[in-house]
Amino acid sequence: MEYRLNEKVELLINKGVNIPEPLSVHIGNDVNCDRISADDVVIYAGCRISGSETLVMKGASLGSEAPVSVEDCQIGPSVELKGGYFKKSVFLEKANMASGAHVRDACILEEEANAAHSVGLKQTILLPFVTLGSLINFCDCLMAGGTSRKNHSEVGSSYIHFNYTPNQDKATPSLIGDVPRGVMLDQRPVFLGGQGGLVGPSQLGFGTVIAAGVVFRGDLPETGQLILGESSAQGVKPFYPGLYLEIRNRTRKNINYIANLIALRTWYENVRSFFPAGDPMGRELLKGAIEKLDMALDERIKRLGALVDKLPQSVEEYTRIMKINAPDDLIRQKKELIGVWNEVGDILSSQRIQKNDDSAGASFQGIIIQAQKENSGDYISVIQGLSPQNRALGIEWLGSIVDHVNNAVLEKLPLFR
Repeated sequence: MEYRLNEKVELLINKGVNIPEPLSVHIGNDVNCDRISADDVVIYAGCRISGSETLVMKGASLGSEAPVSVEDCQIGPSVELKGGYFKKSVFLEKANMASGAHVRDACILEEEANAAHSVGLKQTILLPFVTLGSLINFCDCLMAGGTSRKNHSEVGSSYIHFNYTPNQDKATPSLIGDVPRGVMLDQRPVFLGGQGGLVGPSQLGFGTVIAAGVVFRGDLPETGQLILGESSAQGVKPFYPGLYLEIRNRTRKNINYIANLIALRTWYENVRSFFPAGDPMGRELLKGAIEKLDMALDERIKRLGALVDKLPQSVEEYTRIMKINAPDDLIRQKKELIGVWNEVGDILSSQRIQKNDDSAGASFQGIIIQAQKENSGDYISVIQGLSPQNRALGIEWLGSIVDHVNNAVLEKLPLFR
């Protein structure tokens, strides 16, 4: 039997892409081969690549451990995707994932972020150097912290971020570190011990250490805290679906997560935009990352809105079950959120594009432009080369964006302040 090469596989080989087993590789008809670099790119046996938005930059390696399926991903320089499924996500320079990966929509792995085998991600953002062990499910969260591949935030093997509640909602994003300080690449790393879990939505500060085997339910925004265990009430009691015995903190954490995403999007637009310079593929990589941040923002607003849709029934059930013992403040909070949700949703959607017209933002952008010109350095070296004073200026700028978004929403929700 005579076998014929896939037409686009043949085109890529002629272009100079290294495809050792070309008969086993499939390149979809919708793939634009001009978006796949011929410079030291290797596509190993069994790989499938599809999607008109797919981008593969120089030095990337696909499928070195097991077949890889890529669909509409943007893959940066020297990225290694060693085996698994990857859809509508972005991988910046030297990010890597081992075999068995399952990475779905709106993930961003920044420089040198990495994961061992059998890791599942969706709506997940890892800032530079963050490391995930094996057998992990880590969806709906943003993680920062660390200064290098030797001093990095880490999630131990067999860890879970619990992102789905018994009330069947996913308004559960967790913020591990934060964006304003995390992007400066000078914060203490976070350690989440293996065979443990984090129940979303949660907020953890830089330097947090959660011991192995602990499932943590709560928040610890202070820096440098050690969690050895967690006591919780045990026993059996009635469960009423959709009751929602607390709504204020959950709503505020969702809003703050969205505010941090907006700050990160602003960072990409106003800082990272200088680093692709004259590289067309670099600009496409940046564009892909901003698109993923927009997808993440849409998802978080959608999930919070779905929770709000459940609240009218929650008020009825709460009043029926609790009768005269129902605290009025919780009912009033729920009704307030129901009444202004359309306005809140519009605020969150409109705030994603921030004008860089404040003094701190403009000054910091000027510092970045000058540093990039003087050093001709890459993103990591420029950011880590900033003086403490300049980092503080950048943190002030991004922190003001986070505060602005939070305050704009909470003006509509006085009972949630």
